[in-house]
Amino acid sequence: MVRKRGKQLNTSHVVDVDGRRLKLTNLEKVLYPDGFTKAHVIDYYRQVAPYLLEHLADRPVTLKRFPDGVDSASFFEKNVSRHAPEWLRTMTLPTPGSSRGAETLDFAMIDDLAGLVWAANLAALELHVPQWTVGPRGGVREPDLLVFDLDPGPDTTIVECCRAAELIREILAEDGLTGFPKTSGSKGMQLYVPVRVSNAERTSQYAKEVAQRMASAHPDRYVAVMAKARRTGRVFVDWSQNNPAKTTVAPYSLRAREIPTVSTPLTWREVERCRKPADLTFTASDVLARLDKHGDLLADLHKDPGHLPR
Repeated sequence: MVRKRGKQLNTSHVVDVDGRRLKLTNLEKVLYPDGFTKAHVIDYYRQVAPYLLEHLADRPVTLKRFPDGVDSASFFEKNVSRHAPEWLRTMTLPTPGSSRGAETLDFAMIDDLAGLVWAANLAALELHVPQWTVGPRGGVREPDLLVFDLDPGPDTTIVECCRAAELIREILAEDGLTGFPKTSGSKGMQLYVPVRVSNAERTSQYAKEVAQRMASAHPDRYVAVMAKARRTGRVFVDWSQNNPAKTTVAPYSLRAREIPTVSTPLTWREVERCRKPADLTFTASDVLARLDKHGDLLADLHKDPGHLPR
């Protein structure tokens, strides 16, 4: 039966997920123009859960929800809905500068399959997390990741982002640090750097120094400021994602594009060999096949964190 995109369907199923009771609704609703339905979204997250949950562990999750599909209105949801199941673990955390004026919000801590399926059933296609974790009592820890968000400006693509990532890798190596690349699942890519710091502001400072160094050495290729007028033909090396109040799309999260692309961990060989955007465009099915072949390319992300130079 052909269904119109985003049409409300009164279908629901009550399922048991690892002992948790969940009501799944509107499973046939088409969320992507290519026919990818909510049922497909839930099934993808079910299959990728053993890997994705490792990267959500102890990180408050911001949901980006698309109730009527990627072509319709979306919204970020930090504060857990009052309709959330009682068993869902939450953390009350400070939110300085909140657009809602709230001093704290109750964030979802998605640490099991049931929580992941719950989020997918809300059409939370995208899952965003900070570069820090929280302790068992809700204490916010110092960042354990530094991230470079490589955003291609007009007339550039992920190909130019790959060249930027290679340059960053060289700079990191000089400082005894290791970078782990992944696609954003959208237009650009990110580079994660596992670190151990005692000051939350240090990651942002270091990332800014690297970005400014690149922009100074190659002003025709890279820019370290957000001004859109300066970004044509250049890659914006966004260091500001290291602000503790900001989040980055989680590895293995879907993205709200025309097709169900995924933020996908990469090998450095793939980065080096990228010559066209299609080389690094991966859909949900592609990612599941990659996991069967490679396992989690970010499995060692936190095994040997580096120390930032003074």
